[in-house]
Order: sequence, then structure tokens, then C-alpha cells
Amino acid sequence: MIRVGVDVGGTFTDIVLERGGTGEGQVVVTKVPSTPHDQSEAVVNGILKVCGLAGVAPGDIDAVFHGTTVATNMVIERAGAEVGMITTRGFRDILHMARHKRPHNFSLQFDVPWQSKPLVKRRNRIAVSERIMPPDGAVVVPLDEDEVKRAAELFAKRGLDAVIVAFLFSFLNNEHEQRAKEIVAAILPDAFVSASSDVVNSIREYERFSSAAMNAYIGPKTAHYLKSLEQRLAAAGIRAMVRVMQSNGGISTIDNAVERPIGLLLSGPAGGVIGGRWTGEHCGKSKIITIDIGGTSADISVIEDGELRIKNPRDTEVAGLPVLVPMIDIDAIGAGGGSIAYIDPGGAFRVGPRSAGAEPGPACYGKGGTEPTVTDAQVVLGRLDPEHFLGGDLRIDASLSETAIRDHIAGPLGLSLEAAALGILRIVNNNMALAINANSVAKGVDPRNFTLMGFGGAGPLHSVSLAEAIFARDVISPVHPGITAATGLLVTDLQYEYTHSTLVLLDKASDDEFARVTAVLDDLIVQANRQLESDRIPADQRRFRQVAECRYLGQGFELRVDVPAGPLDGNSARAVIDAFYNVHKKVYGHAFRDQSCEMVTLRLIATAAVETMALPKLETGGARNPDHARLYTRRTVFDDGEARDTPRYLRAKLLADDVIEGPALVVQHNSTTIVPPGYVATVMTYGDILISREGAR
Repeated sequence: MIRVGVDVGGTFTDIVLERGGTGEGQVVVTKVPSTPHDQSEAVVNGILKVCGLAGVAPGDIDAVFHGTTVATNMVIERAGAEVGMITTRGFRDILHMARHKRPHNFSLQFDVPWQSKPLVKRRNRIAVSERIMPPDGAVVVPLDEDEVKRAAELFAKRGLDAVIVAFLFSFLNNEHEQRAKEIVAAILPDAFVSASSDVVNSIREYERFSSAAMNAYIGPKTAHYLKSLEQRLAAAGIRAMVRVMQSNGGISTIDNAVERPIGLLLSGPAGGVIGGRWTGEHCGKSKIITIDIGGTSADISVIEDGELRIKNPRDTEVAGLPVLVPMIDIDAIGAGGGSIAYIDPGGAFRVGPRSAGAEPGPACYGKGGTEPTVTDAQVVLGRLDPEHFLGGDLRIDASLSETAIRDHIAGPLGLSLEAAALGILRIVNNNMALAINANSVAKGVDPRNFTLMGFGGAGPLHSVSLAEAIFARDVISPVHPGITAATGLLVTDLQYEYTHSTLVLLDKASDDEFARVTAVLDDLIVQANRQLESDRIPADQRRFRQVAECRYLGQGFELRVDVPAGPLDGNSARAVIDAFYNVHKKVYGHAFRDQSCEMVTLRLIATAAVETMALPKLETGGARNPDHARLYTRRTVFDDGEARDTPRYLRAKLLADDVIEGPALVVQHNSTTIVPPGYVATVMTYGDILISREGAR
């Protein structure tokens, strides 16, 4: 079987091809420049390139797994669809009022994104007569279908290409939403139409409405991109099955992604975390802090005891807007190889978040960029060699980097060229270290017990400096650092999630309430089986995980805990309660075991295992500073400001158990790994490199 993983970044598109999967197969990786005007162009270019390198005909590819930033970029840039909304009379302004929270309590100039850049303009929010009431979803005011028709006709007249139907309490009874959706779809057959209960069938009207709006906002263009990608692949002779990475770390079909594009909002970064966990597994590391440093951003996550951390629902947002879909806990900051260094109007020396991106890129690319970037600083300090940058596929000009840093930073600040370049790296590293601490220390994780894994094209250039800043135990540079997010696409499972809000006090529940919960779980399993059946997944390969989102009675937000398989009864409810207390203790440092536990939302996670990529083991070497992999020696400046003659080693020639003493640079096509003075790098079984202080092992 031949499978290809493609991850699109802001600067480069990463591709990995695997043939075999038995551990004796072939793995080929490459990079191509991203094409921001149409990501599918770089996707197809990259696949054709990797096929050429592997000697594979494009028509022989069996599956393509894709991580994309199309949906995320659309929200950040506010370049989505014009959306119409039909909602319950009296609740037209829910999307405007939100939760009445101030993003910055003490700022007089703060921006409220749901008001300043709404996903649905007020003129396109139409209220209709209908009302469903808790606790049982009883219909108090029937749906006025004529009002729905008039609203849909108005949307048609305005030329809207997406419409959502979002009614109060539809999570208890969605018959009004579904009927209104039918009416709108009949009048606007070509529009993207969805109901809030289809997107997020859970409590909290603002978050549910916002999530439905987000789904519709990105829906038409995401659908167009995915369909055009399929067409472009077919035109290139690639007729493989296509799967797309989701925010929760699972993969999805094209059809499901078109229907619920909201699941793709963290599609790109999720692949990197999955790849980091997979790398940790075959390196014997279960406590890992990952940082994926590309051209435009750095994405940070924590893997504890081999488990991915899922964000609390109160924290799942994109561009300041709540999104009630499960997401891997990833923090992204504007710090990457293309981050621009500048002096602000107050005279402060800053780096990022503005990036040179793929076009024009850093100054050294020679594509018209004149502002200095982090990559230019690495070039000036001798850490990136022109003949080995992207394996020589992209020639860089060190003189352009020198000119950019001298004109914009060194000259105005009265610094030497090298001091200015070091300043750029120190600032960006400090920014990233603060972000890592916010994702670890601030959440009860002690980095001293963790391995820092840096990947992305720029990750291994910064890893050791960041590990020193956060006091991490050691550092791992994956075997293909610049392609780790793409490899993550080949080591995850097909996954869907279904939710239904079901409020029950577990410690006081009656048999009838247990039966109601069991019925909801059974219905979620039916929905999941229907989807997996359409994916042609055999019944014996389907896996279901039942999750309850619980809280103390009166608490504002929930925590996720597992629900034992089978019908819910007194014993399984007790297990859920105990699990909630344990999770609450771990997250918040305390648990009140004498207080009532309320289940708020049921979630079913349906998965089907796919073939997992397997790397071939390296031959055993065991040499110290192996001559067979040594290329040449060049002057390189390290963080202490000292310039040293530093050997370069070709990573492709390193063998298992080879040891390299710092200072050294390990070069390969998709990245460069720095081993500073005082550190030792050890090549592991599958080619990953463990970097630690000399004498620490």
C-alpha cells in the first residue's frame, strides 16, 4: 500500500510518502513552497515531486492524508462566506451580546471580535416565531413556517451563500430546526445550510449559535477547496482515497469535512502533535512538550503519559470566537523562521508576529523580501548553509540577510551585525519560552520532568535554547523534523465525535434517568455506525468510547471523564463520579467528594484504526563523531556569542548509537539540528536524535 501525507504550512508544504508499512518499506520525504493563493496547487506539486523521488507512479497511490489551514486562515483573515441566520424571536442579538465578558478588563481600547467582525451581520439575522422549553423539549410556540420562508426568500434576494438555523433549546428537541432547514434548503438549493443541532448538539445557546455560524462561515469555501483538490488530484492522475486531519487528532472523509468543516480549524497543527506522540513512543518518551516551529508560527502542546491533552470547552476558540468542538490543546504564537524583526515606534526591538511568509519570504530567499527575519539571523550566524538549505533545492543568499539586518536593526541600534542577529534569536526564543510555560507550568506541568521535542523546519534550530530556558530534561530532534506534522497524518485513526446534552445529577439519578441516558448513548452509537458504514469500515474494526462532560452542581464548566461501556446504572454512575473527582483534583488541585456531580453532555468518540506508518530501523554504528557522516567545518556563532569552527554531519549517513559531541550541526533536506557546546547528541534506533548535556546520561 502506498500512502502520502501532506501538511500545508504558511511557508512550506510538507510531504511524506510511505510504501509498505511493515517496517521494511520505503519512506520518502520532501518540501515544496506553499501557494497561499490556492493551497491545492502546492499539495499536488508536492505529491508529484515525492512520487518522482520515490519512483512511484501517481496513479499507484492508495491514500492521501491532508492537513490544511484553509479553514483557520479564513477565520483569521475574515474571508469567509456571507451568512444568514434564522433564530428564535427575541434572541436575534445573542451573537452580539455573547457572555458580556470583557476580553481585557482594564483596557479602554480592547476589541470585541464578535461585535467588530461578526460572522453574521445583524441585518442577516432574522427572528421567527417558535419556542421549545426545558426540561423536556416541549413545544410551546409552533414554528411559523411562513416566517421561515420569507426569511429564506430575503436571503436569496441578498445572494447569501450560507444560512444557519439556530433555535433556543434545540438540543432538547430539534424538530423545529430540522423543519426550518428543509424549508431554507428548498428555497436556496445551492447554499450551505446547517442547523445548530447538526453542528453542536449541546447546551449553551451562545456557544452553540457561534459554532453553527463558524461552520457556515467557512463552509462554502472549504467545500470548494476540498472538491477542487479532488479534481486537481484526479487531473494529475491521482485517484487515491483522500482523508483530512481534524482538530481532535482524528482523520475524516472529504464528505464529512464538507458537511462539518468546523472540525478542520486546527487541522494543520494537530498533525504535528500526533507525529510528536508517535515519535515519543518509539523513543521511549511519554512526557513530551512539543513545539512545531515553521515559517509563520510556533505551535505548542503537552503530551503527558502518552496521552494527548484535549482543551476544556471553555477554552476552545479560534480568533477570539468560541467553537464547541473538541480540539487538541495547542497554543499558537506568531514566532517562526519568517517572523520579521523590527524596531517599533517607541524604539523597542521586537520580533513577530508579522511574518514574511512564503512570498516574499526571508530576505535571503532573494524573492524581494527586504526586512530581516529569524531565518536571516540564523544565516548571519552561520547556522544555515546555503548549499544544504532544503537540500540545495532553494538557494539562499547570505549577503541579503546581512544587508537586511544591518539596515533595519544593527545600524539603528548601534550593534554589530552578529549582536543584532543574536538579539533577534534571543527575543524570539524568549517569546516561545513564555508561551511554553503558559501551556505547561501554568497548567500544573513541570517541564523539568519532560522532554522538549522541536520539529517543523525551524524546530531543531531552537530546541536546545528553549530547553535551557524552560529547564526541560533533554531534547529530541525527530528523524524528519520538518515533516513531522505530515508523518502525524499517517499515524492517526479515522475518528468522529457525536454529542448530546443530557443533564442528570448522577448521585441522585433514578432508574428512568439512567434509561434516558442509555437511550441517548444508543442513539449516538447508531449515528456513528451509520457514518462508519458509509466509510465501509467493517463492524469488527469499529471502536466506541463513551465520554461524559461533568461538573459540580452549579459549576460553570465541565471536565471530561470516561463512561463504562454498556447501559448506565448505579455502579457505572459511581465510576463516572469517582473519575470526575479524580480529574477535578488533577486539574484544579482539589475535589469535594461530598458534593453532587452533574452530567451535562454525553459524547461518543467513534474510531477505526488505519494502517500505521512504520520506520525501518537503522543499522547499528556506535561511532563517536563519525567520520563517515562528516561533511566540512565552518565558523558558527552560538548563543554565548562565541564563534567556533563547527563540523557539519549529514544526517542520512548517521547510524544507530552514533554519538556527536557539540558543537556540531546535523544537516538534512528538511531541517538543521544544532548541538551546542557542552551537549551530546545520540542517534536512536529509528534515526531520531536525543540531545542532552554532556555527562547527564
